[in-house]
Amino acid sequence: MFYDVLLHTTRKSLSRLCLSGAAVASLTVGAATCLATTQSAQADDYPDHAIEFIVPWSPGGGSDALMRIISNDAQQYLGQPMPVINMPGVSGTIGLKELAGKAPDGYTLGQIHEGLMASNATGLTPLNWDDFQPIASLASSPQYLVVNADSEWTTFEEFAEYARAHPGEIRMGATLGGIPHVHSAMIEDAIDAKFRYVGFEGTGARIRSLVGGHIDASIGDISSSLEFVKNGDLRFLAVGSKKRPEQTPEVPTFKELGYDNLDLSINRGIVAPKGIDPARVETLASSFEKMSEDPDFIKRINRAGAEVEFMGPQAYADYLAGVDATVKRLSSRLAR
Repeated sequence: MFYDVLLHTTRKSLSRLCLSGAAVASLTVGAATCLATTQSAQADDYPDHAIEFIVPWSPGGGSDALMRIISNDAQQYLGQPMPVINMPGVSGTIGLKELAGKAPDGYTLGQIHEGLMASNATGLTPLNWDDFQPIASLASSPQYLVVNADSEWTTFEEFAEYARAHPGEIRMGATLGGIPHVHSAMIEDAIDAKFRYVGFEGTGARIRSLVGGHIDASIGDISSSLEFVKNGDLRFLAVGSKKRPEQTPEVPTFKELGYDNLDLSINRGIVAPKGIDPARVETLASSFEKMSEDPDFIKRINRAGAEVEFMGPQAYADYLAGVDATVKRLSSRLAR
């Protein structure tokens, strides 16, 4: 009898233990499911507050003007404001150093262009494009080879022939170590010539010097040079875009002239600190792609002298890698 009671008691205890274990397991699974659902909801809610947008250039410049258009239009597509924070200094590298140190949570973005690769190749900064996560490129500014209208060159081929026959004679204005220097070096390389470089701090100073006849040629764009061309002070010889811009239908592209590798554009894009969640990269890129298709946004970018050419994360990364390879190949010319 004693052993029967003991056996019955033991069986009941074991049953209670099994039930408790099942309950604990059920609670554990439920908690995990709840946590996963909460995390998913949090991911789906991104962004839930403002995104800081570091523009590493001074207010009023080309990058600042274009990025403010992007900033103003982005809220409609992201659902949150994206205020511009200007952090100029050392050819755009100060602001990018700040960006690189930010948390990769998707709430701080920044703007770069090809000048970053030039600054890296010339030792101005250890940072390069692959220290960031490319998100999208939106605004492309075609770059022109510009000469004084009083010069004897009326076509690019005349310019190229003269440059080859007179090495080191053509005074080329450039921001030394910057992307205009890279573009000039690309032309040198393509036509097998050598220019004599004259350094300037910015595009405006170069173009004014060209108008005054102090240099012979320069790289310029629509916003800096078109009015001088219309006034008869300057002449566009060729443009580095894929097709002729609407504002200058009479100017041939380098590709039309047989120079397939002369892609001379400044593509201003958006990057994030490295390590950002891929889902947030996709959210941002998708929003910017939709914005790039908005006719009103396109008009505003066009009025600022640029074209809308969207590149998503992978396409933009591939483009930046290609530019980086070109800059490194031409680094000896940039060091002159």
